[in-house]
Amino acid sequence: MTVNARGPWLVARALLPLMKAGGGGRIVNLASDAALYGSPRLAHYIASKGAVISLTRAMARETGDLGITVNAVAPGLTEGESSVDIPAERHELYRLNRAISRPQQPADLVGLIAFLVGDESGYITGQTFAVNGGFTMH
Repeated sequence: MTVNARGPWLVARALLPLMKAGGGGRIVNLASDAALYGSPRLAHYIASKGAVISLTRAMARETGDLGITVNAVAPGLTEGESSVDIPAERHELYRLNRAISRPQQPADLVGLIAFLVGDESGYITGQTFAVNGGFTMH
């Protein structure tokens, strides 16, 4: 909870005065599709990432009229340093249940995040975007 939930809140709290003074801005929080799927044996992690989703919604309501949008990205199991110690059966669960079966790469997140921090997304706020090759669909 300290890193996953409190961390984004502290960063936003520190930056909001600067964003307000500058006439607006964009906040993109990092959640996880585990909070959308309800992965077993990960209640502590799911609770912290679920808190990020709720924080995103609350912050969006608080900052919308200030020209500040707040959204969350919820990646799936992404290949890289952080996924090396994840059990093989979890990798297999994703592989078998994604609509796009190839492994997710960090680059798969770049386009959405670039959009969310750009001017074109100025009327999108309070949303959580799952980027997981169709592992969760809502």
